Amino acid sequence: MIPLLEPLFQGAWAPLGEALVCAAEPPADAVPVRRLIDEPALLEGLLRRHAHHRGVTGSDLRAAASSWCFAYLDALLPPVVAAGSVLRHVFPTAPHEMQVVMGDDDAVPRSFHIGHGGTARPGASCGERLAPLIDLHLAPLFAQLARCSRISSKILWGNLARRLDGLFEQGLALTGHAPHIALDRDTLLGLPLWHDGRPNPLLPRQRPHPEASRTIPLHRQCCLFYLLPGEDYCSACPLLPAR
Repeated sequence: MIPLLEPLFQGAWAPLGEALVCAAEPPADAVPVRRLIDEPALLEGLLRRHAHHRGVTGSDLRAAASSWCFAYLDALLPPVVAAGSVLRHVFPTAPHEMQVVMGDDDAVPRSFHIGHGGTARPGASCGERLAPLIDLHLAPLFAQLARCSRISSKILWGNLARRLDGLFEQGLALTGHAPHIALDRDTLLGLPLWHDGRPNPLLPRQRPHPEASRTIPLHRQCCLFYLLPGEDYCSACPLLPAR
């Protein structure tokens, strides 16, 4: 594990921190992230392999794309966001700076690889610290995912919002609700405009549950997992027929 991350990823959390690797040379089977964005055939091939792994038949790749997106975010976000928000340290995350190793069976990311340890940015704004990850890396990847699978980009941004929300909650719990982490969360997930004045693609995240006796908020966008074999609607799905 990158030494900087060791205090944040102890015990059962260690595998999350180990998904980001810093070394002079990436593994031989690593794929440059920029290729996932620039080569549609490569990304579509990964989605089809993942769809087969999930038991999907037919040509509809939307649910498999959402599942693949979640797996991608689950490997990438914890070490990068923890460093960026909790430690105020920015790892290199632009597509030309990262490589990814995919699983042989499920075709989802196992680890991300960078060539240098990044830069401490103690006085930088949330946009300066996390915009490279979101604007330069995830935004074009989501656009290519949408083109390859015909999934709505809103679903992919909704997936990102869910994962960021959980990471910020965990960061707040581990740091005794540090104000700077709360500010990052509110900036990314609560403000209507992005750091450069564009509409925030992570909004709106949730809407209230229609049953007054329930406190669970519903997601604004369904992640489509109910379309995967063996899966069902989640408890906060806005499409659950009972709602």
